[in-house]
Amino acid sequence: MTAMNAITALTFVLVVMTIGDLVSAKTKAFVPSVFVSAILFLVGFWYIFPEDLVKIATLSQPVAGLTMYLLITHMGTMMSVRELAAQWKTIVIALAGIAGIIILLLTVGSAVLGRETAVVGAPPLTGGIVAAILMRDAAAEIGKQDLAVLSILVYVVQGFIGYPLTAILLKRNGQKLLADFRKNPSLALKRTEEDKVVEGNGKKGIKFPPDIPEKYNSTYMILFRLAFVALLADIAAKYLNMGLLAISPKAPTISVYVVCLIFGVIAAEIGLVERKPLNKAESFGWLMTCLMAFIFEGLNAATPEMLLQVLMPLVGVILIGVTGLIIFAFIAGKVLGENPEMSISIALNALYGFPPNFILTTEAINSLTENQVEKEYLTDNMLPKMLVGGFTSVTIASVIIAGIFVGFL
Repeated sequence: MTAMNAITALTFVLVVMTIGDLVSAKTKAFVPSVFVSAILFLVGFWYIFPEDLVKIATLSQPVAGLTMYLLITHMGTMMSVRELAAQWKTIVIALAGIAGIIILLLTVGSAVLGRETAVVGAPPLTGGIVAAILMRDAAAEIGKQDLAVLSILVYVVQGFIGYPLTAILLKRNGQKLLADFRKNPSLALKRTEEDKVVEGNGKKGIKFPPDIPEKYNSTYMILFRLAFVALLADIAAKYLNMGLLAISPKAPTISVYVVCLIFGVIAAEIGLVERKPLNKAESFGWLMTCLMAFIFEGLNAATPEMLLQVLMPLVGVILIGVTGLIIFAFIAGKVLGENPEMSISIALNALYGFPPNFILTTEAINSLTENQVEKEYLTDNMLPKMLVGGFTSVTIASVIIAGIFVGFL
């Protein structure tokens, strides 16, 4: 059998993701594209694709890592400093959801599934791959190979619950926002020109450096400025993690991607980069494709044999943990005056993070209206919350929690 080459692998990847988009469009985002694509990739890795399909297509590391730097910094340019600072409620809700996961798993989960299973399953359910790897290694060190497998599968499989649930909730929240907006269109005017996301810089006040003449502002120039900001963020994150915030050599205290988001916000405010630079450079779609392919690559770890081996504790960890997340996020949202649908969606970021949260939000918005003003209103009110919620849980809290829970085994 002839080995698969890069262009063949890329074609398979794009076919799967295209089918996901078509189903999402046909169902008006009731069935999200990421959910469909995840199912197809999972089945494909079982029966059709080589497990290194994404790597053959040259979309794995280090390409995925580079796209993450650029995409997260780009996302920062879509928010203002004032808007980022205003997301404290989002952070509280995201942390409340994580607290719900931990509390219910350590109480109900320990009683039903066993203490070690609950301890190993909680950190991966609160977020990213770093937490899953830390718990896998800790379980392997004490000779619990089944728990090591469980930690990875919780991380891999949790999106199958998070994707459809978030899609439904975001659409319901969007419908409420649209109803309010259509009754009172002046709601869109409450944002200042500084805060509103615009295609160009569109800013007042300090600008450094001055605007670059359009004839020199090529694709390379735009990407260079964005990469430079990401580089500054990388240097700053390393300095913080080695110095001021150093806690554990195994995992950074603050994720470089959180710093990229913050630096993107600041850089856009002062004019170092433009708003939505990847869109202007016509690179956003390709970079998002690369990163999503890498996210789906993680499904190649979920073989049928592995799933059967830990099926019951896997289902138990996810159901109990997500129940706790929903209860605590609902309560926090009620206290802080946030819609229940938005509160739970923010907390559900723990199950997938970025970039699925971006895709789920934009698909929900696009399914609700074709009016550009209404889309901008929904985007302003939903996307920043989803992005900040994702970074709070996946890139910050999950790593800290895993570092603590390792000591519980």
